[in-house]
Amino acid sequence: MKPLGHKAYGSIPHFDGSRMGPADKHCNEGHQRIMTQKARDWHDLIIVQEKVDGSNCSVANIDGVIYALTRSGYKAITSPFEQHHYFDRYVYKYVDLFRRIIYPGERIVGEWLLQAHGTRYNLPHGPFVAFDIMKEHDRMPYIEFIKRIGDSFPTPRLIHIGQPMKLRHAVDAIKSSGHGAVDQVEGVVYRCEREGVVDFLCKWVRPDKKDGIYLPEVSGKDAVWNYDINLI
Repeated sequence: MKPLGHKAYGSIPHFDGSRMGPADKHCNEGHQRIMTQKARDWHDLIIVQEKVDGSNCSVANIDGVIYALTRSGYKAITSPFEQHHYFDRYVYKYVDLFRRIIYPGERIVGEWLLQAHGTRYNLPHGPFVAFDIMKEHDRMPYIEFIKRIGDSFPTPRLIHIGQPMKLRHAVDAIKSSGHGAVDQVEGVVYRCEREGVVDFLCKWVRPDKKDGIYLPEVSGKDAVWNYDINLI
């Protein structure tokens, strides 16, 4: 059973030129233009962040009970992958903190960077990078989200906030990482908010990005850990 009754997180469409998988979709051409060239008007707020590469996981508060979930919406403890069992352990280690941050009906979504997927990290912070608080399918606006999170968890490095940002400038900004990436940063995520509401998101992933090359099921080698598993 899925505690939420649905997936914990969906997929973000891609800009033109972004590396896409078989199930991925392009974003609306107009959306790309608004984010990278010309806003509709001054009500559009464009936020650009470094994309981090791990396993998408969530922590949900359902009637006061805290659940550690995988992206598909199942309990992390039921996952066949070891990294998700560590996520379950991590969530229950900090269960009181999660309960203070997210209210019943909300979930905090982030990237679990404990295990290297296609990018290795020397993490300067903990292994859970939070990027959204959601209620059903609605995202909390960025500034409200940052205020709610405070310094409890790291969030993706902010590259830009304001008017549209040309994609080439965003790509230049990820030549260095805010999260200790050993390999090249995989991409950027653009967010458009309008009058206090998250309108849409799009992302760009390096065309030469190879997915999951450090996962044992792909590499045939041992898992690569970005963080000391004994601290989880």
